[in-house]
Amino acid sequence: MSIQQAYNSWAPQYDTNKNRTRDLEAVALRTTLASINFETCLEVGCGTGKNTEWLVRKAMHVTAVDLSEEMLERARKKVSSNKAEFVQADITQVWSFATQPYDLVSFSLVLEHISDLDHTFKQVAAVLNHGGHVYIGELHPFKQYTGTKARFDTEEGRQEVECYTHHVSDFVQAAKRYGLSLVDLNEYFDENDRTTIPRILTMLLQKV
Repeated sequence: MSIQQAYNSWAPQYDTNKNRTRDLEAVALRTTLASINFETCLEVGCGTGKNTEWLVRKAMHVTAVDLSEEMLERARKKVSSNKAEFVQADITQVWSFATQPYDLVSFSLVLEHISDLDHTFKQVAAVLNHGGHVYIGELHPFKQYTGTKARFDTEEGRQEVECYTHHVSDFVQAAKRYGLSLVDLNEYFDENDRTTIPRILTMLLQKV
């Protein structure tokens, strides 16, 4: 099952099933971006719109992109704002969907499904305003080391989505090659219990 097919199948239950990674990443994004000002946002991996709802309250325009048409259909129904534009696209290709420069590019639980970080950060650098920010919220690689990955249950059994493990240095060094500097890094834990393995890794980058 391809990544697109997996998320199309997951879409009907994505908002309702128990998903600590989904919920904690939503908290992480809001915490990380609370003090960041942006008028234009490119949201990569908008899914069913869990973060789009919040981003449109801060931005004048949000281009919300996802590979899954079923996820996008739910996002369109959830986010009733003329400030949001929803686009189906494959970010492993040239980013023709980015039609303007952006103050913020956000990735939520996306890059674990992307093998080539260099292509991604090259595209980001091309569409990001100078001084603009990049938010990355991912399943922590420590969780991946233990075997955790995006997965969901269906009548046919448990489905696991194709994932790639990127170490923290992989993100930082790939971003650095395209003029994106790390300005903040944080980790989020289940129940805020810092004696456990962190669930979410966030990074805030800036184009300088």
